[in-house]
Amino acid sequence: MSQQGERRTSDDDWWARLYDEPAPDSSPAAAGDTLDDRFKSVAEAVSPPVPDPRAQTPYEPEDLPDARPPAPDQVLPRVPWQPPGSRARPGPARTSGWWEPSDALPPMAPPPPGYRPAVPAPPPKPPAARPTAEPPPAPPPDQPAAPTVPAPQEAAPAAPTVPAPQEAAPEPPPPPAPRPQVGHVGDRPPTYDAEPTALPNARPDGLGELVADTVLDGARYGAYVLRAASVRGDSARYRGEPRRDALLTARFGNGEDALVLVAVASGMRAFEGAHLAAADACRWIGGAIGRSHARLADDIRAGRRGDLKSGLHRLTDRSYGRLRARAAELGAEPEEYTAGLRCLLLSADPGCRTRVFFGVGPGGLFRLRAGVWQDIEPVAPEPGEISGEPVVGFGSPPSETAEGDRLTMDLHTVEPARPYIDPPAPPAEPFRFRASVARPGDTLLLCSGGLAEPLRGEPALAKELAERWAGNGPPGLAGFLADVQLRVKGYADDRTAVAVWEA
Repeated sequence: MSQQGERRTSDDDWWARLYDEPAPDSSPAAAGDTLDDRFKSVAEAVSPPVPDPRAQTPYEPEDLPDARPPAPDQVLPRVPWQPPGSRARPGPARTSGWWEPSDALPPMAPPPPGYRPAVPAPPPKPPAARPTAEPPPAPPPDQPAAPTVPAPQEAAPAAPTVPAPQEAAPEPPPPPAPRPQVGHVGDRPPTYDAEPTALPNARPDGLGELVADTVLDGARYGAYVLRAASVRGDSARYRGEPRRDALLTARFGNGEDALVLVAVASGMRAFEGAHLAAADACRWIGGAIGRSHARLADDIRAGRRGDLKSGLHRLTDRSYGRLRARAAELGAEPEEYTAGLRCLLLSADPGCRTRVFFGVGPGGLFRLRAGVWQDIEPVAPEPGEISGEPVVGFGSPPSETAEGDRLTMDLHTVEPARPYIDPPAPPAEPFRFRASVARPGDTLLLCSGGLAEPLRGEPALAKELAERWAGNGPPGLAGFLADVQLRVKGYADDRTAVAVWEA
């Protein structure tokens, strides 16, 4: 019957003939032709015969060459717990075969109860010299004292000796004072949390447009140390908006001829792509500076302020022209796709301490000297101060004299209506430029509006940063980031700061 309980019939014999009754091999050899048989024949042909370990008996001492029984008075090897000179056999000698593991040998006899291995005694100490009854006289202050031999514990206590004067070891420098951990300054804590809450929205085909929450950089060249940081504001962290501030640090050239550029740009608050405009502004001004870095570095070392101001003004205007062209490509208004731009140019020459600032838009430029902050932001001219009196050959003459006499004939006619004309656009942001010579110990701070406004509006923040940065040397990258993140209630915009410590 089958496994299912069915009876076999004659029709099922074909299954047995195919799988249960192997047909004899048609080759003339009587041996089988399986894979095992072939492997065995090949192994016997290429390897020497291996004796069967089960058919052999362990070697006896009599079978080994030069094997003699030990003499009666011969001292046999003993185990640690047997007495010295023991003549008793520990047991029949037996070696393990190659097929037996090492643990197949009979174990040694267990140690007797209470056995402890002997530990060699330490060598005796040399006898100490007896102290003299009278202590040696104290040496004069200008000569070192001879070393005294300490008395052993068994001897009577000797008279106290005057310790010899020793050279005072140089004291290690005191550790730096720990930086204060202040989360905020002011009377009340800020409204938003100090840590990021939401990430900005991302598009699958625009992942290259994403910007990090925080950017941190630093360097040391010549006679200054550079620290730069850009942090997303508390408001943008809470609402899931991207950081509108952009930061660029770049070095052009090598050696003392190198020129370091630090650019800070801030996009418009109400525009969705403000962070892209800020990044474009930094990238394009960086490219323009890099192509002219050799001449700019030479002008900075030579102190050619007039050439620097006119040249940098021209490079800045070209960058803003590219921003306006980019806005037209995107279908945005030029007033929306723009950014405030502020830059620092630093020479890598240790003998050059001229620091050049230029830019357009809001922000701040401060200097910490002798523990006091100085606002050295170039004053922008008022819109009315840009246009002056008429110049010969330019502009129009006045319609009447100073005495009130009109220079034209008044025909008392009614002026016809004119088509509506848009009012003139407000004047553009003026170009700002300043070249100053730094002193040792100064700290120059360039920042965006997110840090400049609380520095000017909250004295507690300016005081706290002055205490941290005055006289203590430049902080590390982590310490500088903690300083920039000091929060003030009512100021939740992005913060970007660039500080230069003069050696």
